[in-house]
Formats: sequence, structure tokens, C-alpha cells
Amino acid sequence: MYNPKSLKAEEFISHDEILDTLAYADAHKNNVELINQILEKAKKCKGLSHREAMLLLDCDIPEKNAEIFALAEQIKKDFYGNRIVMFAPLYLSNYCVNGCVYCPYHAINKHIKRKKLTQEEIAKEVIALQDMGHKRLAIESGEDPINNPIEYILESIKTIYSIKHKNGAIRRVNVNIAATTVENYRKLKEAGIGTYILFQETYHKESYEKLHPKGPKHNYAYHTEAMDRAMEGGIDDVGLGVLFGLERYRYEFAGLLMHAEHLEAVHGVGPHTISVPRIRRADDIDPSVFDNGIDDDTFAKIVACIRIAVPYTGMIMSTRESKECREKVIHYGISQISGGSKTSVGGYDTPEAEDDNSSQFEVSDNRTLDEVVRWLMQMGYIPSFCTACYREGRTGDRFMSLCKNLQIHNCCLPNALMTLKEYLMDYASPETRKIGEELIKKELNHIPMPKVHDICNDNLHRIEQGLRDFRF
Repeated sequence: MYNPKSLKAEEFISHDEILDTLAYADAHKNNVELINQILEKAKKCKGLSHREAMLLLDCDIPEKNAEIFALAEQIKKDFYGNRIVMFAPLYLSNYCVNGCVYCPYHAINKHIKRKKLTQEEIAKEVIALQDMGHKRLAIESGEDPINNPIEYILESIKTIYSIKHKNGAIRRVNVNIAATTVENYRKLKEAGIGTYILFQETYHKESYEKLHPKGPKHNYAYHTEAMDRAMEGGIDDVGLGVLFGLERYRYEFAGLLMHAEHLEAVHGVGPHTISVPRIRRADDIDPSVFDNGIDDDTFAKIVACIRIAVPYTGMIMSTRESKECREKVIHYGISQISGGSKTSVGGYDTPEAEDDNSSQFEVSDNRTLDEVVRWLMQMGYIPSFCTACYREGRTGDRFMSLCKNLQIHNCCLPNALMTLKEYLMDYASPETRKIGEELIKKELNHIPMPKVHDICNDNLHRIEQGLRDFRF
């Protein structure tokens, strides 16, 4: 029985409800009148149900698809403007006891180079990331209670926040580690994490159990219910995601939106972010053995329909995707991207050797952070290194309230401009800085409140004089 308010995984992610949804969408995908009704509802920016969104995803009427993409782009502008938040992943350890068949970290991979960073090595990685200009990290680690216990994660977070190098500082640490206990989530909250991110990989229980044949991750219910435990532990910003390509994308799309509806129904706060990774080649992983891969056009449609269904949620696209794909899809709803990423353990401080196979997956976009920043600005986007909401306590329902009422622009635009200014002064190449200065001058006039405009303008001058870390 489908019950979004249930705390049982198989009730808030109901297999039968998903199958009914897929059948409903398939039966009505050419129903122009119904599609028009859903689009009119979507224009109110209050979101859609998983069933309504599924119908838009399945729609194959060209002129209606054009409307769907245009609406997604407009909703993204309404909620997030032309800002793109920048971050980088930091891999702490690839020791893992799980048997995930799509990940090279799986326990039976005996030829991958296993690594675990010491706190001294983490400090070097953080300095390297700060020298690039990053302010926000997402730490990653395999699941291993011996090598990567919660105490190691907590100590690593403390180390990351403690490093102040030149004008650099990591101001927000998001955490992507295995499902854990309420007690451990409380410890993560106390450590000052930003968002807790956990990819479901697949919502199809039977496939999930086959893809995770051994290890603690085999437990579908424990993994799927992790966000509820995180919320109970005081973490009010959580991030969802599936790994597209493992199971059929329509099933995953429905399950992902049902999970978002569940969080809203139970906790009053939907997901802070939704990630949309696609499976990529890795050490002993050939993505071609998974026959559910999706092309770039389908990928773009998925992003657009998620944006329409959950307009308030940040959407993340990583360097798994190529420059060409990111350039195509970013318009339809993406609000965060990574830049200059390394997916190997210790890959920032030390150049990766040819025989280093410690990466979790191959990166498709190998540009430097400076190249990505310049590319974004050339497309008219504002690369933002802002972490103000987290640091000012605008998380969970407080953030969502501002976002849903479109009031967040009064904070986000000036914060984006000030953090971009910091990047231009401290890290940018001359070409990037020139483009950025022109962009800031233009975008400063789009700040809606005169008082905020004047304060922001004054702070931009103070940043030129050497001061840092202003925020609304």
C-alpha cells in the first residue's frame, strides 16, 4: 500500500504505485488536454505529484516538449536566477566492505589501489582545493567500520574546517557517506556539516538487492530509510539521487519523486538537493554491461521534469558529464556543478600517476576550475561560492520557506557576486577576471532592494582592499 507518510521504505516507495504510475503515464502521454492542465498547474511553481511529472516525462508531442523545456528553464530562473553554485568532491578513503557491482570500491576488487588519507594528507588536499578557489566540499568515503569509522569522518571534518591558507577557507562541508544511525547523524550535525547526501542508486528493490549482493548496503530498507534517521538526528538539509543506468529510468524517476514527497509529507521539508549522476566507466566497471543507459536527450528531459516537479530543490550535476552535455542540460534546472574534480583518493595535492586506479569513476569534464568558471560566465551564469545560508542558519524549513516565496534572491544574488569577487581577486586568471568584473558590474544592477545593492557594492570595494567573507 502506498503511503507517503509511512516510515517504512516499501510503503513510501511503493512498487505497485510506481507500476501504476508508469502505466497511467503511458496511457495518457498523448492526451493534450491533460498535459495542458498539468503544465498550467506547474506554472504556479508549487510543484507536481510524481504521477503528473511522469506524464510530462513520457510526453512525446514535440510542441509540448518544447513547452516543458521552456517552463523548466523559467522555473529555474525564478527560483535560482542565473547563479550556479560551485563545489568539489574530496575522497577520503576507498576502503569498503560492500559488494556493489557498479562501483570499483567493492570488497572483492583485489587489484584496486586502496588508500586512506591521514589527517596530514587531508590538510594538504584542502590546501590544494583552497588554492584552486573552492569554498564548498562534498566528502566521500567507502563504507568500512574498521578503516572509516564515524570517528574518522568527524576528525576529517574538523581538520577540513581548521585549515586557513592565504585567503582560502572551506566554509561548508557536505557529507556523502553510507547510511548510518540516528546517533551518528547527530554527531555529523554537531560537527557542522552542510547537507547529508546519500544516493539511492536504484529504488527497484529486487534490482537493488542484486546490485548490492553483500555488505551492510544490501539492506534496502535501512538504506532507503536513512534520510528519516538523518532528519531525526537533526540534519534538516538532505540530498537525494539515483545512479541512472542501473535500472530503467522511468521507474527511478517515479521513485525519486516519491521519496521527495515522503520527506515533505513527514518532515515538512523536501530534499535540499537532487543529484542526477549517470553510470560511468571505472577500474573494473564497464557501464555497457548495464543495459539501462540513457542518452543525452532523455537525460535533459529528466532534469527538466524534476525541476518542474520540485521547483524549490537544488539540482546537482557533476563532472561525470562532459562539457557538451553540461552545456546542454544546465539550462533546464541545474543549480550546482563541480569543477576541477578528482575522484581518486589524494588526487588534488599529488598528481595522479598512470598506475593509480583509486578513482571511483572516470571524469568526463577535465577542465580546471578557472576554465569552468570562465565558461559559465561566458554563458551568462554567475559562478557562486556562497555558503551563507548554511552559516546563517537558513537551513531546512527556514531555507525552503524563503526559496518557495522567491525571497531568497535578496540574499543569494549579492552573496554570489561577493564570493565571485573573492575568487576573481584571489585565484582567477587575467582573462577570467576581466570577464568576471564585467559580469559583476552588470549583475549588481539586478539586486532588487536598493539598500542591499548599496551594501553589496560597498563590500565589493572592501574585497578589493583585501577584506573577505561578507554575507547577507
